[in-house]
Amino acid sequence: MDDDIQRWIDAQRYSEAFTLLSERFKEKVFRLAFSMLRNEAQAEDTAQDVFLKIWKGLPGYHQAASLSTWIYAITRNTCLTELRKRATLRTVSLDEQELAMGAEGGCLLQCSDAAPGAGLDVESLLAELPEKYRRLIILFHLEQKSYEDVAAMLGIPLGTVKTLLFRAKKELLRIGARRAHPGPPAARLAAARTATTSIEV
Repeated sequence: MDDDIQRWIDAQRYSEAFTLLSERFKEKVFRLAFSMLRNEAQAEDTAQDVFLKIWKGLPGYHQAASLSTWIYAITRNTCLTELRKRATLRTVSLDEQELAMGAEGGCLLQCSDAAPGAGLDVESLLAELPEKYRRLIILFHLEQKSYEDVAAMLGIPLGTVKTLLFRAKKELLRIGARRAHPGPPAARLAAARTATTSIEV
């Protein structure tokens, strides 16, 4: 898919390679940055930093990993650095920050037609998933990356990717059930339980 970019890199025509690369990955880098930072302005600034690092790093790229994996690794590491800065400024630990993100929730995963909340706005559902699920959903379901690619991009074990994706789907169905059945708490709980019983490992 990115053979044309690789040919320019191999020919040391980095300007041409970067032009193609930035056009092809601009939206994807921003999505991942936004999924981690949850702030549009910071995501845009971070994406610019990412592409600056990519430009500087092109001469040293030698296909040790696929181009997309290399770009996502740079994006992830740049976002983690930004999160550490944010945590330091707020004197909040990264663990506490992760818990705060987890309370928000969200997802762009597609539900089946029979699943509660199938017709709901997926953009708003994304905003409700914990950040650790949101990144996986974006890469696996939106960007159509394989389990192996997602594991490499996020630097986590393959088994962890599969486990977190399964939990993300369960959480999505709970959110969908809650929105589709905005009745008393007992009714929402029953709907959520009904939704999760249809999930297969």
